Amino acid sequence: MQKTNAIKEPVSDKILLGIIYTVLIAVLIVVLYPLIYIVSSSFSSPQAVVSGRVWLFPVEFSLKGYTAVLNNPRIWSGYYNSLIYMAVGTLISVSLTFALAYPLSKRTFYGRSPIMYMIIITMIFSGGLIPYYLTVKGLGLIDTRWALLLPQAVAVWQVFIAKTFFQESIPEELNEAAAIDGCSDLRFLWSVVLPLSKPVVAVLALMYAVTAWNAYFDALIFLKNVDLYPLQLILREILIQNSVDNSMMVDIRTMEARQGMKDLLRFSLIVVSSLPVLIIYPFVQKHFVKGVMIGSLKG
Repeated sequence: MQKTNAIKEPVSDKILLGIIYTVLIAVLIVVLYPLIYIVSSSFSSPQAVVSGRVWLFPVEFSLKGYTAVLNNPRIWSGYYNSLIYMAVGTLISVSLTFALAYPLSKRTFYGRSPIMYMIIITMIFSGGLIPYYLTVKGLGLIDTRWALLLPQAVAVWQVFIAKTFFQESIPEELNEAAAIDGCSDLRFLWSVVLPLSKPVVAVLALMYAVTAWNAYFDALIFLKNVDLYPLQLILREILIQNSVDNSMMVDIRTMEARQGMKDLLRFSLIVVSSLPVLIIYPFVQKHFVKGVMIGSLKG
């Protein structure tokens, strides 16, 4: 048998590869450690948290934080409202983004350039908070769920991602062939474009879902009914209510216990509020990178 001579990797390449791996491991530690610390702290006792004894693993394992959070009925109300805002808002946002981006991806679409300029202007300039509030109020959306679903339904950057995806991935010849067979534009969009657009649908859905789940400012200025509050706004109020007022403390032990419970609640609330996004992400992750890379190409 003839021996094959393997090409030896140069020493400089090995050194460079070692440096790259070292930097990547360091970045991984920097990103991963805060998450581990938050989870470990949420399962520790208030005394261990306030004394700074939690470093990597839970100290004096305790579920006091989660018990206090989950026994609060407002948490479940906020969860329910946030799930509605995320699910319905994502459906509305993705539908409107597709309805806007697909026509703009067609070079034969009449009025394409003026519409694009108007969209870009909204990305650069904003009317400000007061006109925004007056517009929502004038539409009669104050203190309704629609105040969190409609005003921010379409994001310009997501429209660009979808538009570029359609230009790069849906050839005009496919549309022409479907038209020859008698396929209408709506039928082509539903039967051909949507099945081929799973990567960009996953990207848009994840972006809009995360934005809707974390949003609280619009709820803060538009909602008065506590029963409509999203989870993020309820968590904000809980943290404010559990803030420590030093003038009310009678001794150092009471102050330490209050501070420990406050910190424990903070960590537990972070974990509880992050669960839905962490559960959704693995199901769309395989499409996410592909969709972002295709949609990021400017055409």
